[in-house]
Amino acid sequence: MAENKDYEDEEMTVELELEDGSKVNCAVITILTVEAKDYIVLLPLDEKGENNDGEVWFYGYSENPDDPNEEPELIYIEDDEEYEKVTDAFDEYLDNSEFDELIDE
Repeated sequence: MAENKDYEDEEMTVELELEDGSKVNCAVITILTVEAKDYIVLLPLDEKGENNDGEVWFYGYSENPDDPNEEPELIYIEDDEEYEKVTDAFDEYLDNSEFDELIDE
């Protein structure tokens, strides 16, 4: 995911509707590609726009290539093995991010 320096401080957020009908605002951490499928990593935020427990949510992610204005689709990951692969990829992403931050300093 390319980063535009002008918008570095601006967080991308999405509003997620849960099964019970409630809505949660989430910061988009990254989009990962695992075995040719895209997944989105979300950080749920409270009413103040904060996350105090460090919990992240993983969903399959799909965009309509023919219509960039169409809302992307988030798909619940039901398969444990698939979920495990995504969490491993996210751990690797975090390791690389921390390494990049050390180099930037």
